[in-house]
Amino acid sequence: MEGVPSFFMQKQLIIGLDTSCYTTSLALIDGTGAVALDRRILLRVKPGERGLRQSEAVFQHLQNLPKLLETPLEEPAIALVAMSVRPRPVEGAYLPVFQAGASFGETLAKLVGAPWIGLSHQEGHIRAGLHHAAAVWNEAFLAWHISGGTTELLLVRPAAVGYALDLLGGSSDLQVGQFVDRIGVALGAAFPAGPALERLALLAAAPEPLPVVTRDLTISFSGPLSAAERKLAAGNCVPENLALGVFQAIAAALLQVTQRAALRHGIRRVLLVGGVASNQIIRDVLSAAGTRDGIDFQFGAKELSSDNAVGIGLLGYDYLMDAERRIS
Repeated sequence: MEGVPSFFMQKQLIIGLDTSCYTTSLALIDGTGAVALDRRILLRVKPGERGLRQSEAVFQHLQNLPKLLETPLEEPAIALVAMSVRPRPVEGAYLPVFQAGASFGETLAKLVGAPWIGLSHQEGHIRAGLHHAAAVWNEAFLAWHISGGTTELLLVRPAAVGYALDLLGGSSDLQVGQFVDRIGVALGAAFPAGPALERLALLAAAPEPLPVVTRDLTISFSGPLSAAERKLAAGNCVPENLALGVFQAIAAALLQVTQRAALRHGIRRVLLVGGVASNQIIRDVLSAAGTRDGIDFQFGAKELSSDNAVGIGLLGYDYLMDAERRIS
């Protein structure tokens, strides 16, 4: 088996675990770096609610984690357990939800006699986004992490394992996913409302105009949200058109900030990750603008844009590959 690391000679697998604010995830990566398994359970949010408290999410993770392993692994040989232990790879980054996966992962690793490694949720998103990338991303690039809890523009420098991340900009108030969810729930969609609001937007005749508020590398979504809520309260807008207006306002804001960052840092390649990055309307607007402006907007597979453990598992694979290179 030329070219295959020695620790994979016996069908060994890497387990990836991620317990984010709204999803319990497990992935298996095989010795070739392929995804052998991708299991996820969405956390339950009561109808009409717009989120979960951390304590509620941790409780559901503790219920869900055993369910992800209900189907026994066939002759499992675990080389490594990789898990998200913090939201970002920065000092002091902490959210209680990640402790559920961290504790479960460490316990599992000790039971099977395998090493474990703690990683960050944000790095997992970036690695998942690059999983099907056509080109090699070994130089610095820009990345938007856009989701229900995050709106961050990052300068990304690939490392042997994971990434060095510098925060360049983002939202000054509301997160992009919160903007989507609040309008979606107001229009009767269940939380998380992104997919339902996108389906509604695809029926629009024309977008309802909403303000786009940016300053330097910062976006404000509270202004567009207030404008949308006023239009809803007045009853003088078509729901489908408002849904389209929300996504076009988001895309316009992301584009304005990206243009400034690309010019300032001399970087024209941009990766978008996170649940909101799966939205096709945003993808289409940014791709067209990028072609016009010479900015290479790239998107991961839609199924790997939302929270998952695949990226964490792939980072575990990178870790073992790097260790093998250093000792060979």
